Amino acid sequence: MQSPSSSCRPIPLIIFYLLVLISNFAEARRSLTGRIIPGPVTRNISVPALFVFGDSTVDAGNNNFIKTVTKSNFPPYGRDFPNHIPTGRFTNGRLVTDFLAAYVGIKEYVPAYLDPTFGLDHQLKTGVCFASAGTGFDPLTAQLSGVIPIGRQLRYFKEYKAKMEGRIGKERTTDMINKGLFIISAGTNDFILNYFGPPIRSQTYSISTYQDFLLQIGQHLLQGLLEMGARRIGFVGLPPLGCLPAVITANSLDAFTKRGCVERLSAVARDYNRLLQSKLKSTQSQGAQIVYIDIYKPIEDMVKNPQQFGLEKVNKGCCGSGIIEAAFLCNPYTVICSDESKYVFWDAVHPTEAAYYHIFQSLRPAIDQILN
Repeated sequence: MQSPSSSCRPIPLIIFYLLVLISNFAEARRSLTGRIIPGPVTRNISVPALFVFGDSTVDAGNNNFIKTVTKSNFPPYGRDFPNHIPTGRFTNGRLVTDFLAAYVGIKEYVPAYLDPTFGLDHQLKTGVCFASAGTGFDPLTAQLSGVIPIGRQLRYFKEYKAKMEGRIGKERTTDMINKGLFIISAGTNDFILNYFGPPIRSQTYSISTYQDFLLQIGQHLLQGLLEMGARRIGFVGLPPLGCLPAVITANSLDAFTKRGCVERLSAVARDYNRLLQSKLKSTQSQGAQIVYIDIYKPIEDMVKNPQQFGLEKVNKGCCGSGIIEAAFLCNPYTVICSDESKYVFWDAVHPTEAAYYHIFQSLRPAIDQILN
């Protein structure tokens, strides 16, 4: 049997670079039936802060403040965010981590660490996002997109911790971090923009050795967080890679009519997720709760059974044609679908707020496991 790397039809070079460009330039909240999405039910749990690391699935706008063109701080992004503000989130509204912050009763949305309008005394004191759209565990992935690598996100957290110790004292900071909730969500870009993109990593790594390489870096991040006091950690797996509209486009012989998921790439994600779960079990630290968070199944369920969730469109985004637009290609001049609540994807890569809300609902048991 051929390995995934040999059986996957390589992404044509011109499409790959277009994908890199996409990554580089890469009050009402509607429910799945067009009504307002109710805020998550808050819980009386002692969670003083939420800390977020990763890529565009959780980036709250850090890329707005670095020298990169991987941004989404312009319309139509944010059209369903409170006050219709394009914050730099790669969706039409809120991310899973925003719903999560409301669920545990911390705040309505998670601020970006690099946003100078937020201060330590208020917004950042109850948690912050260090994530950067376009990044991955592999440092080369961040380099390709000109964004914040995972290692630097960890250094930002160390910097944040030192600032908080100076502001509220070491003991209170330690308690906040010990009781805080940490979310890690990255890895997709390592495959769709890196390994299956330019012939660099694929020339020196097989799929299995590259997966191990990524997991080692993830392990390093985990260890760094544990050493700085993290005790409640949720580690997010990969989505069905082959179902992302841009990936379908890059691998389809007829991108306009043949838009089924690319099973070989989704199989790579499943294999990685199994390895990640095994790695997390072996890395359990005394006094810490480290839990795998599955986003593969909820996204796959929405794609395979959209009617069950009030959805209709599963293989195209709401923005533009839906088959390639993301970041700068999804802009104020791009035609937008009439009802984004019927779409799984907002642009050709990222889910809609409605889809993120379903994902949030599916991961609540895992969050409860971490906190309880």
